[in-house]
Amino acid sequence: MNAKRWIAVAVAATLIIVSVGINMMSWVFTRDWNSFVNEINVMEKQVQETIVEEGSSSERIAVLTVDGVIQDTGEASIFSGAEYNHRQFMTQLNELANDDTVKGIVLSVNSPGGGVLESSDIYDALTEIQSAKKIPVYAAMGGMAASGGYYISAPADKIYVHPETLTGSIGVIMQSVNYGKLAEKYGVDFPTIKSGPYKDMMSPTREMKSEERAMLQEMIDDSYQRFVDIIVEGRGMKEAAVRKVADGRVMNGRQAIEAGLADDYGKLPLVISQMKEDYHLEKAEVFEYGTPTNLTALLSMKAHDVFSGDAESQIMKKLLTDNHAPRMMYLYGE
Repeated sequence: MNAKRWIAVAVAATLIIVSVGINMMSWVFTRDWNSFVNEINVMEKQVQETIVEEGSSSERIAVLTVDGVIQDTGEASIFSGAEYNHRQFMTQLNELANDDTVKGIVLSVNSPGGGVLESSDIYDALTEIQSAKKIPVYAAMGGMAASGGYYISAPADKIYVHPETLTGSIGVIMQSVNYGKLAEKYGVDFPTIKSGPYKDMMSPTREMKSEERAMLQEMIDDSYQRFVDIIVEGRGMKEAAVRKVADGRVMNGRQAIEAGLADDYGKLPLVISQMKEDYHLEKAEVFEYGTPTNLTALLSMKAHDVFSGDAESQIMKKLLTDNHAPRMMYLYGE
């Protein structure tokens, strides 16, 4: 890159920083600070509840929402915005496990899936609640409930879809980028010192060896088998029937019902009503989680607003928050 391009990059970065600063200062000076303090005070509890439907406080239905990629990106940062927060979601599940007033759970899923471990975290917590509390769990799938999004829905007593729901994508994927030949073309070298022959496995600067591929394939196969097993158990299907559609294909709501992966059509309000009818919970209060729980979460939403205005800001946010390390994923798409 020549000097002129470096100068152009520096000028662009400066303009972005100045733009962000102006937006943040504008927010600071136009803020109703009394309201801001009240918001902080409301967030003192570990989790916050919002009542969706009034009813009996002694028998309640909890609506849990998984919206976005199921991935633990750590504590909320000022760049994280309102995306799925794995640690907060697991806190919600822990609260439910210790709340004797909860008589049913509706899991609202709109997710392409995510990490193998994070999906397993949710699955384990839900099945533990089902076993210990003997309460029903229904899943209401939104526009997408694929791969890990289906994994966490599998233990539900009933799964509802929309005809246009994109689901399925049962399987495991692990990817990296190899730019070794491109680097070689331009004379870029990557000296590597390692403690063992496989320490740089899936390195983006060299071809993968056959024995490395075999090692990784064994890991993928183990995680895939676990995926198949939880569907066999959760849906009461034979393994052969699961494997017939567990080849990574995606399907719509109709195809999912025909394959035995879902039970019926229904959006969230209908699913809640159906649970009330099925389990004689007509008088139950319905509540959901979702309020930010600390100052960092509140600031992150404000920073998210600032950084969502233009393409350059979106790129900067992506560079600051993404983790590009190869990992096994129950994930459809990027």
